[in-house]
Amino acid sequence: MKDKVVVITGASSGIGKALAYEFGARKSKLVLAARNLTKLKAIVSDLQLSGVQALAIQTDVTIENDCKALIEKALEKFGRIDVLINNAGISMRALFVDLKLAVMHRLMDTNYWGTVYCSKFAMPHLLKTSGSLVGVISIGGYIGMPGRSAYAASKFAVRGFLDTVRVENRKTGLHVLVVAPGFTTSNIRRAALLADGTMQGETPRDESHMMSAEKVAEYVYFAVKKRKRQLILTFFEGKLTVFLGKIIPKFLDKLIYNTFAKEPDSPLK
Repeated sequence: MKDKVVVITGASSGIGKALAYEFGARKSKLVLAARNLTKLKAIVSDLQLSGVQALAIQTDVTIENDCKALIEKALEKFGRIDVLINNAGISMRALFVDLKLAVMHRLMDTNYWGTVYCSKFAMPHLLKTSGSLVGVISIGGYIGMPGRSAYAASKFAVRGFLDTVRVENRKTGLHVLVVAPGFTTSNIRRAALLADGTMQGETPRDESHMMSAEKVAEYVYFAVKKRKRQLILTFFEGKLTVFLGKIIPKFLDKLIYNTFAKEPDSPLK
């Protein structure tokens, strides 16, 4: 992946930030996008000290023109795009019956439409390089997650979108990868939206035994390099859960419900 031009959204923290350092360590050329320009610039400055060519672009992926500008500035800087990693995303925690529809719109605008917008504008250039189109979803893109209806819906939508784009491009050379991390240490749960749209503030889960964002980034790097079509991370929370959903879905529903009901202040109680 040396000298490959890699565009990463949601790159100011969590998995996106870890991806920036992982690909940077492999000497890829980076275009980092997020709403928080201050954090992006700090990451870029740090990477440049290691000799990495990197560009920070303030981007709100819910805005179509921001996504268009992101791709245009990446081309202006480096002349090509080899990898687009759609990582920007937000979560939520509330029962659907209590959830304001504005929150569901916000989840879909960020997680789904953000992926669509960036992918649309990058596609012609990825086709020229036989590049990689990547979407970071979640195990919630494979199973229903109680209390996360909008989140799961957006991730299911991203998976359906990218799986379809993959089939459409069987003969073009485009590589499409869908990444489904299990629970990962990041700030996504702290920033998760409640029923009224306010941020949760504190994570309801013990993150001490979760996979680190850095480990996720390492797996993603090799999946891109090997041009895999799917990456499901962790065994019990990931691969086993998806497998059980196929063979004994009713049992899995019960198991998932009971697990989420045990969270502190669970909306299921």
